[in-house]
Amino acid sequence: MIEFEILGKPLGKARPRVTRKGFAYTPRKTVNYESLIRYTFQSKFPNHKPFEGIVKATITAIYEIPKSYTKKKINEIKEHNYLYNHKSDCDNIAKIVLDSLNGIAYRDDAQVAILNVCKLYGEQAKIIVKLKEIS
Repeated sequence: MIEFEILGKPLGKARPRVTRKGFAYTPRKTVNYESLIRYTFQSKFPNHKPFEGIVKATITAIYEIPKSYTKKKINEIKEHNYLYNHKSDCDNIAKIVLDSLNGIAYRDDAQVAILNVCKLYGEQAKIIVKLKEIS
């Protein structure tokens, strides 16, 4: 099993933008975040050979508790492990992570047959990625 963390606020994959002349491009924020994910993976696993079989992926997006929340609400969130229910969408978070790891963690993201995505509150904003080849 491979496990690594991408520090910083989790981002979802943004839709491609189209110029007035009809040219499509990927927003800079998305491109930069995909580069950060690739760099983080390659730094932790420099000699990894891409998985060839079926892959199980578990992605946990952790968002910081806003400082504007009352102490009572902060304690309640910590005590009950509340799920985060705001932007970014789970599917967009999965999309940016899986697309970024194409060709370096596995040959193609079509190999991911089992996918679990969760959004939580936590102390530090980050994404935790776990990948396991199951065949």
